[in-house]
Amino acid sequence: MSNTPVTNPFEDLVRRQLELLGEDPDREGLQRTPARVASAMKFLTQGYGSTAEEVVGNGLFEEAHDNMIMVRDIEVYSMCEHHMLPFFGKAHVAYIPNGKIVGLSKIPRIVDVYARRLQVQERLTEQIAVGLCSVLNPIGVGVVIEAYHLCMMMRGVQKQNSKTITSSLRGAFRDDHKTRDEFLRLAHNGSS
Repeated sequence: MSNTPVTNPFEDLVRRQLELLGEDPDREGLQRTPARVASAMKFLTQGYGSTAEEVVGNGLFEEAHDNMIMVRDIEVYSMCEHHMLPFFGKAHVAYIPNGKIVGLSKIPRIVDVYARRLQVQERLTEQIAVGLCSVLNPIGVGVVIEAYHLCMMMRGVQKQNSKTITSSLRGAFRDDHKTRDEFLRLAHNGSS
């Protein structure tokens, strides 16, 4: 049996990063930081280990409903792949069923599958739409994400109030202007 302590490569990298910043990773406040950062990053990127189909599971139901279903203001937390800083905001997701509906709690779970990865907001928006399409095969899907990016707020241009808005429209949401207008009105203005 070896006397060499077992180390975690991710924790070792964080420890080295602290040293490169001029910090002492052995000082009291930083001693457990490498383990905390490794644990946080594992949680924040857990979306790599799941798919939309897996999180929906048996949450699909046969239903003849043929009007828009929307879940608004889904909290989104993700990590910018360019700077590994967080971005956060809200997603508004809607679909028109094609004989099947999904349990409402599954829609935020689909959002999290893709948000819990290193991302750009544009891709995240598309992946949510594609994921919902793959699970439901709906008549149409619309996704809007409004987010604040710490990479713009804390560094670079340092603009505190700029919000990035992205959308992905599929099927009837793209092809039918009335459906698109209804979705965008509901996504941006609520029911007013």
